[in-house]
Amino acid sequence: LIHFYKRDRKNLVRKMSALVLLATGAEEMETVITVDVLRRGGVQVTVAGLESADPVKCSRDVMIVPDKSLDDAAGDSYDVIILPGGAGGAKALAASDKVKSLLEAQDAAGKLIAAICAAPTALQAHGIGKGKSVTSYPAFKEALSADYNYTESMVEVDGNLITSRGPGTAVDFALKIVNKLKGEETAIKIGEAMLV
Repeated sequence: LIHFYKRDRKNLVRKMSALVLLATGAEEMETVITVDVLRRGGVQVTVAGLESADPVKCSRDVMIVPDKSLDDAAGDSYDVIILPGGAGGAKALAASDKVKSLLEAQDAAGKLIAAICAAPTALQAHGIGKGKSVTSYPAFKEALSADYNYTESMVEVDGNLITSRGPGTAVDFALKIVNKLKGEETAIKIGEAMLV
């Protein structure tokens, strides 16, 4: 009976989920490192192509194949929505009405939203988290300071919003997301296994 209870209890635990929004011009390190670290942490990650499920050309000409299109992914619920940086990718995310709707619903539900490098400018364009503390790639400090409490932290957390600086902070960014979704112990174990 005890064995059955444990197995049944384990099956009842819902797996945490993440949606990574991928647009042409995204920063590939920020995308791949975040996806990899979250999957190491047991988070179910869906990479959604903004325009389609076709391969996406990133900022350094690396091609990434999404799991599905944003249209196909948008019907599901996620514990975190993640926006990688890269100037071209961030501009595309900022211009998307689909992304705006997803972020507004995620924010209204109090669920996590994470953006790195140039991607906080997409949050700004969609009116997400205004007045909160954020960080970003240094070139966007002045623009973001108009609507946010700008910090120069490597990773900034304010309520349901997680932001970070750039490719060099992608591991810390991803570990912070794991920490929020799966707990500090899981994040520490993953970090130690990756020698960070």
